Amino acid sequence: MTTILFQSPYSLRSFSTSSSSSNDTEKKQQGTAESLEFQAETRQLLDIVTHSLYTDKEVFLRELISNASDALEKLRHLQNVKQETNCQDAEIPLEIRIDTDELNGTISISDTGIGMSRQEMIDHLGTIARSGSKAFVNELAAQSRNEQGGGLELDPSRGIIGKFGVGFYSAFMVGEKVEVRSKPAFQKEDANPLVWASEGVGTYEISKLADDIRQNRGSTVVIHLKDDQMEYSDEKRVEAVLKKYSNFVNFPIYLNGNRLNTINAIWADEPGNVTDEQYTEFYKYIAHAFDEPLDRLHYRADAPLDIKALFFIPSFHSEKYGMGRMEPSVSLYSRKVLIEAKSPTILPDWMRFVKGVVDSEDLPLSVSREKAQDSALIAKLRKALTRKFINHLNAMARKKPDKYKDEFYKEYAFFLKEGICQDYEFQEPLSKLLYYETSKTMNGELSSLEEYISRCTPEQKEIYYLCAPSRELAVQSPYLEAFEKAGKEVIFVYSAIDDFVMANLEKFQGRKIVSAEKGDLDLGDGKDDKDDESKEKEGNTKIRLNQKESDEFCAWFQQALKDKVAKCKITNRLVSSPAVVTDNESGAMRRMMQLVETQEGGAQSMELPKQQVEINPKHPIITGLYAIREKEPELAKVLAEQIFDNCLMAAGLLDDGRSMLGRLNDILLCVVKDAESK
Repeated sequence: MTTILFQSPYSLRSFSTSSSSSNDTEKKQQGTAESLEFQAETRQLLDIVTHSLYTDKEVFLRELISNASDALEKLRHLQNVKQETNCQDAEIPLEIRIDTDELNGTISISDTGIGMSRQEMIDHLGTIARSGSKAFVNELAAQSRNEQGGGLELDPSRGIIGKFGVGFYSAFMVGEKVEVRSKPAFQKEDANPLVWASEGVGTYEISKLADDIRQNRGSTVVIHLKDDQMEYSDEKRVEAVLKKYSNFVNFPIYLNGNRLNTINAIWADEPGNVTDEQYTEFYKYIAHAFDEPLDRLHYRADAPLDIKALFFIPSFHSEKYGMGRMEPSVSLYSRKVLIEAKSPTILPDWMRFVKGVVDSEDLPLSVSREKAQDSALIAKLRKALTRKFINHLNAMARKKPDKYKDEFYKEYAFFLKEGICQDYEFQEPLSKLLYYETSKTMNGELSSLEEYISRCTPEQKEIYYLCAPSRELAVQSPYLEAFEKAGKEVIFVYSAIDDFVMANLEKFQGRKIVSAEKGDLDLGDGKDDKDDESKEKEGNTKIRLNQKESDEFCAWFQQALKDKVAKCKITNRLVSSPAVVTDNESGAMRRMMQLVETQEGGAQSMELPKQQVEINPKHPIITGLYAIREKEPELAKVLAEQIFDNCLMAAGLLDDGRSMLGRLNDILLCVVKDAESK
């Protein structure tokens, strides 16, 4: 028994084999087929590789194209660096050709690379899990280190894709028989092309290629497809797979004579060497888009990994049109070969609107090369890419504020806010990208949180915000009255996610973020109640309730609405409104939760908890209601209910305004009757 190491032009593979005959040497001398047999444990390992390792069978094309690219890269290195001049068929260009034959049920992948001799077929055509490409890179690296004063500079890994040494055997996932025809590029004896053939079950044969079959320099893998895999003899199907996985390899790829890979992998180029037209063409290709990109980020780094990234921000996104949640749109490549399309791990979910590619030569991959393997390293890569993208947005906001606010933020603000609520590690840098209208800006004018702070007085330690459906309603809100009286600026937020963002942030640059609807706000309004008392003495009308009257009114109000009011107290925060509810749940958040409950089959409405009511003791409605509460108890209760519903309406907590119609009609009737009696 002998141990045979055999490696494709693509990867080293080791198998223990035994001769099928004691006359192997004699057969070799006679030029007949040499048959070698795999041992039992080797057949089991081969079965795992060909039937269990890969998720999608279509990746066999990616693996074989990568192998062909490696064979071409090795030849190019020997020609350019080692100045080898005795290359066979020197006039033939370095290229890859794929031919499909539906009639005979075959697919052929040919390269004009380094090729193999008989001994190289025996040594190199099949050592599972031992990569010939990796061995080639290691050999070049050793040579590079040993160069003394020769001025040789090379990157031994540049362009070499293969790493694990299992890719060639993916051909047996779709083929019942695989042939490898090869003619070595540098052969000093016996230059006749050879053919390696196996059905991947027990034996393989090496023999002289028939004279009527032409084989130029390089190798050709011919796969005789299984009956249930005939789809890979269809040109359209093969074209789709090649464009998906191998569209950016370094060498021309031809399918049935037609060039496929016409788009360059511009992410691997220096940004200064790529034109705007090339960026736009590439964006339209990878994003399947027709629009011009709004912006781009071309990023290269050497640590912690070798990273080449190219991100595009489209001019619009589809989620706003009700087309469903977008999938991740950045694909992971290694040495220009697709590893994972639309990778869900390379960027956080809130960045799903970004289109582009990430390529890393150092990224640890699973043996099947279908996904990255080191989760901790991927997490570091994701952080580095996310931080770089956020910095890019900050630079846009600083250098091109109109473009940022009018184009990017208008279209993608929702995603930034989603990131603040989900991605706590980047919550602070993302919060610097938020822009809102405020009580001191013009309609439609946006201001960042940093700009808001720059306008605050030194003694103000809070950032105030008010949630309302629109600017018009925010300006009319009773909650804004106290801030206008105190001269303090309030941020206006118009949606539930904005309210949720503020609650999640809690602080910004050391200042607490506080809702304008919060109770017990100390705004330092400086109003003196004695002014009201002096005015009351001068006139005949009651200006305000005193402390005793206020306590009596609050006790009555709370008792009259005991099922709805948890607490009632007076406040100085109001000017033109009779009352407000404070420390309540957000109306916007309540509506969002109701929507979720309804979608999940829950109740149509959520029970509103008891509220805390703050009364304006100077308002004519309150002073008048205090005066009639004993003389007209039924009318007073109706008015109290209306005041409470008005508070709920102002807070956005009234689920259905139609519930007030009957009461409003009763109040109108009282007004009409009172007018008639005069």
